[in-house]
Amino acid sequence: MKALLNPEQELRFTRVAQAIPLLVVVAILGGVTITICATTFYRDINPELPHPSWALLPLILSGLLAQLAYRMARHAYLILTPLGVEVFPLFRPKTGMRVVYWGEIDSIEYDDALTWMTLHFDDQKTCGIHLSLRPIAKPKRELLVHAMCERVATESEKRKNDCGREGVDPP
Repeated sequence: MKALLNPEQELRFTRVAQAIPLLVVVAILGGVTITICATTFYRDINPELPHPSWALLPLILSGLLAQLAYRMARHAYLILTPLGVEVFPLFRPKTGMRVVYWGEIDSIEYDDALTWMTLHFDDQKTCGIHLSLRPIAKPKRELLVHAMCERVATESEKRKNDCGREGVDPP
């Protein structure tokens, strides 16, 4: 990958990978709601069919899940800014937001599947933040790791191109 063109701009990563399965569940619950409502036309033939008010349960649940999926897809999980990394929790992001400044990060470690990333604060790797990358869409994970490596790497690390790992090129 090329070097970052504009490191002074923000990069925003959302939880869109978590929102997609929720949208599938919303569609299924919508189908269940329609099915329950459609069977009410035959209640005079078979009185054991469910009452139409039972359709409210999957309808309400699908509405709540749709709101949650929208929130996941719309609001940020990680933002890379010129100051550092802003980490937002899913619930109460205004009070639970955590800013990790670039100067605090000593090294970055991530697994081969790009499902987690650890921001280490010291050389001994005894303290830091462990972040799950699963909420981020797979193609965006490579961009995130590359951008993090570019911003944290010192000049000698950029020459070696190892991003804090021995003999492994960043994606």
